[in-house]
Amino acid sequence: MNIEKVFAEFPILSSQNIVLKKIEDAHLQEVFAIYDNEKVFEYCGIIPKHNIQTVGKMIGHFHRDYQKKSRVKWGIFQKSQSDKLVGIIEAMDFNQKVNMVTIGYFFAEDFWGKGLATDAVKILVKFLFEEVNINRIQAEIMPLNEASKKVLLKNGFLHEGLLRQATLWSGKGVVDLEIYGLLQEEYNVDK
Repeated sequence: MNIEKVFAEFPILSSQNIVLKKIEDAHLQEVFAIYDNEKVFEYCGIIPKHNIQTVGKMIGHFHRDYQKKSRVKWGIFQKSQSDKLVGIIEAMDFNQKVNMVTIGYFFAEDFWGKGLATDAVKILVKFLFEEVNINRIQAEIMPLNEASKKVLLKNGFLHEGLLRQATLWSGKGVVDLEIYGLLQEEYNVDK
């Protein structure tokens, strides 16, 4: 794992339609609009935030986590919308001994079902495999989150199983999680 590819300088990733880049204080209103929507976090271990000052502090936490080399949160910006923040995608739990990372993502409700999540995951997977040289990428999904399962399957992830009552998620209690994984060797074959 070439961890410096992630943490030496904030990576900017892009496709034809979207750009993944650092979330700045200037994006506060857009970030708040996402975190203020209960529906966005129905299947996430995140409690919605209804206070704009709290969300402002969170943006600072995004930067702190990046400096600590523990987590990267990219803003997902749609190019056709004058660089509008439409979602957030993250890489976390970098396990250098096993050479694996966990990813997660969520979008503003107005941008659900438009293929943007599939595109964002594809860009991130390419970066993690081709530049960071990760061996395994995984995602943990609540069993009822059908939309997220489709995003992962379209990107070549395999459903690896169900972890019953496996983790405590904020606002949800102890939950079951489905694990989806993709290995470097599978990515190279499918490319």
